Parts: sequence; structure tokens; C-alpha cells
Amino acid sequence: MPFVISIAQFNFIVGDVEGNARRIVDAARDAHAQGAALLLTPELALCGYAAEDLFLRPAFQAACERALDGIARATADLGDLAVVVGHPWRRTVDGVEWCHNAASVLRAGRIEHTYAKQELPNYAVFDERRYFDAGTEPCVFDVRGVRIGLLICEDAWFPGPARQAADAGAQLLATLNASPFHLGKSAEREQIMRERVAETGLPLVYAHLVGGQDEVVFEGRSFALDATGFVTVRAPGFQEALVHVTVEAAQDGGEGGLRFVPDVAPIPAPEADLWSALVLGVRDYVGKNGFPGALLGLSGGIDSALVLAIAVDALGADKVRAVMMPSPYTADISWIDARGMAERLGVRYDEIAIAPAFESFKSALAEEFAGRAEDATEENLQARIRGTLLMALSNKFGAVVLTTGNKSEMATGYCTLYGDMAGGFAVIKDVAKTAVYGLARWRNAHDPFGTGAAPIPERIITRPPSAELRPDQKDQDSLPPYDVLDAIVARYMENDEPIESIVAAGYERADVERVTRLIQINEYKRRQAPVGIRVTRRSFGKDWRYPITNRFRA
Repeated sequence: MPFVISIAQFNFIVGDVEGNARRIVDAARDAHAQGAALLLTPELALCGYAAEDLFLRPAFQAACERALDGIARATADLGDLAVVVGHPWRRTVDGVEWCHNAASVLRAGRIEHTYAKQELPNYAVFDERRYFDAGTEPCVFDVRGVRIGLLICEDAWFPGPARQAADAGAQLLATLNASPFHLGKSAEREQIMRERVAETGLPLVYAHLVGGQDEVVFEGRSFALDATGFVTVRAPGFQEALVHVTVEAAQDGGEGGLRFVPDVAPIPAPEADLWSALVLGVRDYVGKNGFPGALLGLSGGIDSALVLAIAVDALGADKVRAVMMPSPYTADISWIDARGMAERLGVRYDEIAIAPAFESFKSALAEEFAGRAEDATEENLQARIRGTLLMALSNKFGAVVLTTGNKSEMATGYCTLYGDMAGGFAVIKDVAKTAVYGLARWRNAHDPFGTGAAPIPERIITRPPSAELRPDQKDQDSLPPYDVLDAIVARYMENDEPIESIVAAGYERADVERVTRLIQINEYKRRQAPVGIRVTRRSFGKDWRYPITNRFRA
């Protein structure tokens, strides 16, 4: 001793079993070349997290079993290097078939140990009890004379498995993780792991996944805590890395008996984390699904401006296309600002007027609508014409349509089915309107990906938001002020506060009842919305499952 623990903080792809296996073997060879004695991979690294109903397919399970055996054979020549691989584990005991979220210790060409995750999360975006059976036994193995206790993600959020490993003789805890990002989650994880360290008196190494998978993002930021709970190692967030943690004997046999050589990357400001999560989410959704690029409707408003800036940071200007589709109600400044932003970022920019199509639709419906005044019907027609045009461009050229609706709009139904909701990926679906403005100002003050400073024209940020579907329309004609709206949405939707509690907190009853009613009656729209990036504790995705037909109001 000392020895090195390497962490493959990699972007493993769901279903790419062979590709993930190759990456694990390559990481093992790199780790061995740099003197590592132990390589940790994230939770379910072999198959990617989360593979959902792929876990129910026997062919998928068989592919994972073959790949795990292949990794063992391919790393047989790496001396005493122990490689810990996260994978699904199917086994039959006394005629009963079990399936576990597992991790195996591979060394010298064989599988030495296999550990089954004990705590299976079934909340928020997690659905592990649908697929897995819980384990019951600890797993402790030796690396250069140090006893390593193995845990998988949720195991470390509860005292039992860590205590069990310590009782089995562990001197260090190693936990494999695929823990989805939301704002503040990094600090929350470290605090929970401190509790495990305090309870067991053992140092802890946390190996974490990085990358985007449909609606969730994993930020990496693997870390190590010494036996006092102090962060001594932290990897950068939102990027791949082969992280090396050097383990040494504590001086004078100090607390825990082991220490880590310090190497701590800072945790950035919340806006920087949020921006990085959105960029990674877009990059991986587009790249992993094989789209050649992305396109969006650029209106001259704040939401589409923000999505354009995120897309360019994620994909590069050459893979992003912006389309301005003016209506008879589009203000001149919207044209000017949209053109100006596209020019700043260097993306392809086109203009397709919707007035001819709008008039054609109205003419076709004139007899049916005779004697009725124009209302939201005609407003929605404009949005649907735009959605049709964008989807036609997507079909013809292959680029995915990025929708531009924010969380405030998704909550209240201030969006049009088959109109501005039409598309393949909802970038800011979980970003409230107030946060949209904060992100825009942050991005104008920073250039994290070197694509150009201050991409969003100031007037887009400062002018009152409008859908521009009727003369002099403003969002606040139909909705409460966004600071009030977003606070009510957060309390009711994210925190499950009842209506009376929100009113008691000082919000006008009329506003609370109006906003919560809009949330309740617009579930049918959200069920038809494209998947979008989750960045808060609760999004309108897997962690929001409310019935469309529903009369409960509280």
C-alpha cells in the first residue's frame, strides 16, 4: 500500500452491451497501465441505465451474461487488477428465477463475487421493483490487503447495507451509482454519504455514471470521502473521465486507517450546473438516437432563444437550423431579434410565412364557423401550421424538432397540442419561466463551450413575453405573474402541498385555485408531449403519473 482505485466515469449507452463491454475492457487496460489495483464502473454499466423493459427480455439478459464472461476473459492478463462491473444478473435458485441489479468482481479471468443490490428504489423516475429482486447478503473482497465493501446506489442511501458490509469486515466502502441529476443533487448525495461514513467509521468511494438517457441526465462528479466525511476527491461534472483515487495508510494509523490523496474539483454555481445538464441532455439525445442535427422554430421570444443557445452549445452551429414562421401578428422586433440571434450564433436561418396557409385554413372552415367570432381556435391554427411545417422539414432532412415550451406552460396548458408541442425533444420542459430568464442572463455572461458570448439579444430578455397569436397579446393576459405562477406550481406539483397550505403561505386564493385547476385539467396535453430533460426534483415525466380523468381537487 498505497494503491490506486480507478473509476470509469463514462457515458455508457443503454442497450449497447457489446460497445459498453469494450469500453470497460479498455478502461481496465488503461487503469492497469497506470498502476490501479481496482476499477469501479457505474451501476448497470454493462447494459446502460436504465434499460427499462429490456430487462424483461431473455435475449437481453443472455447478451449481458455473454458480455460479462467476455470482459472476464479479456482482462485475465491484467495481473491482480479487480474489475467491478455493474450488470443485470439472472439466476435460478431452487427452481425459482431471480433477476438482480448486480455487480460482479472480475479478476484473473474469472468472476470472484457477485453482489445483488438490496435497496430497490420505486419512486420518482425509478421503477426497479418492476424488474429486480432484492439481494440480502453483503459482498466484501480484498484489494492489496484492504477489505472493500460493495454497495450499489440506493444501498448507500440507507444505513443497513453499509452497516452489514462493515460488520462483514469491510475497511472501505465502494458504491456504484446511476443517480439522476436535479439541481442540488450533488451536494445532497455527498451529505447522505457522509451519514454512512459517520455510522460505519469507514471511508467511501462513489463511482458515478455520466450522460443523458431520454429524460434523465447523470452528471458524474464521482467522489471519495475520508473516514471523517471530508471530500478528498471529486471528479469534474458532466464529462467523461477515468478518475484515479490514491489510497494510502492514514498517518499513525489514524481514524479509519486509510486516507485519499486530495484531488477535488469544485461544484459550480447552480446556473452552470443547469446549463451543463441541458446541453448534455440535448447532445446525447440527438447523438445517441442518430439524428444528423436539430431544428426549431425561432420566434423572437425568450424560450426559443434559450433553446437555440442550448442547442448550439450542445451540437455546434453547423448542426442546428432555426426557422422563423411569422404570422400577421408577429411584431417587427421579433423578426429583427430572431435574425440577429441566428446571425450571432452562425446557424442556418430561414423564414416561412404562415399567413397564406392560415388564410387557406380559415377559408376551408368559413362555412363551419359562420356567425362565430374568432377565438383560441384561430390562435391554435397558427401554432399547428407552424408545427406541421417544422415536422415536414424534420421528415425531409432528418433533423429532430426541438420544442421550446417551458415548465410553466406545461403545467398550465399554455401550449397547443400538435402545434408548439409538436416535436421530438422538449429541451426546457422542466425549466420554469422564471428560471428561463435566469439562464438566459447567465449564458449571456458566460461562454462555457466557446460558441460565442452573449448569444441572446438583450431585448428578447427584457420585452414582455407573448405568443403573438392575436393583436397585442401578452402571456400575463392569461396567466398570473410568472413569479407567482412558478411558486404555486413548485409548491403544488413538485412538493405536493395542498391548496389550503399554499393559500396559508400568503398566495391569493384566486391565483392558487386558478393555477392548480389548470394543472389538473391539462394532464391530457402533457401525456402527448415529447420527452424532455428532467432538472428538478419532479418533472412532468416518469415522476408525474396522474390520471387524465380525475375529479380530486385539493
